[in-house]
Amino acid sequence: MRNGSIFFGALVMAISSFFGSAHGSPAPNLPAAAVQLQTDKTAKPGELRTAVVAGGCFWCIEGVYQQLDGVKSVTSGYAGGTKETANYDTVCTGTTGHAESVKITYDPTKITYGELLRVLFTVIDPTQKDQQGPDVGHQYRSAVFYLDDDQKRVAEAYIQQLNATKIFKQKISTTVEPLKADAFYPAEAYHQNFVACHLLHPYVRQEALPKIEKVRDKFKEEVKKEDNTK
Repeated sequence: MRNGSIFFGALVMAISSFFGSAHGSPAPNLPAAAVQLQTDKTAKPGELRTAVVAGGCFWCIEGVYQQLDGVKSVTSGYAGGTKETANYDTVCTGTTGHAESVKITYDPTKITYGELLRVLFTVIDPTQKDQQGPDVGHQYRSAVFYLDDDQKRVAEAYIQQLNATKIFKQKISTTVEPLKADAFYPAEAYHQNFVACHLLHPYVRQEALPKIEKVRDKFKEEVKKEDNTK
């Protein structure tokens, strides 16, 4: 998966160079989160943590996090609603309470929960309510789904920190919502690794690749690098 992500990133940059960047405002220079998870601070090598976030279409956000060193896996899915209505056709009605989300499994000795949030707020417009770009509806809201009180504390503190900097012209609309550990529902198989499998798809070129370019530009030191020893 590591080498696959590196190759994926190289393809993204090659395609972006060939076609030119689709569109998008420059990525903001956001500060690191001042508050971090206590469990991240005490993590031992090999221990993994889970984060669940939403930022519009899950294809884009999945592709973004797949670029980062320390991220072991990213799964597109649905959070915020019930299991019974956690399917694409129903979620697309915007009435189920779900948000298109991603579940991130990460190594906190390499990347922290706070840094994952910093990446999210860098690539989305957190001031848009129930929308990201051309995708409109409650299912496309930006959200941080916390799994415990410590994640809630970090998410709320970072949003407060960003609002205080006034980097964004409007107040952040990203919600901070509770999520039980078993209430993230993976999306259908054809949604998984969508960007990597459909790099020339018009939506991917227009919406996902600019976000991936942003993360590869702003987080150069945290992007997965080629292992030359293999």
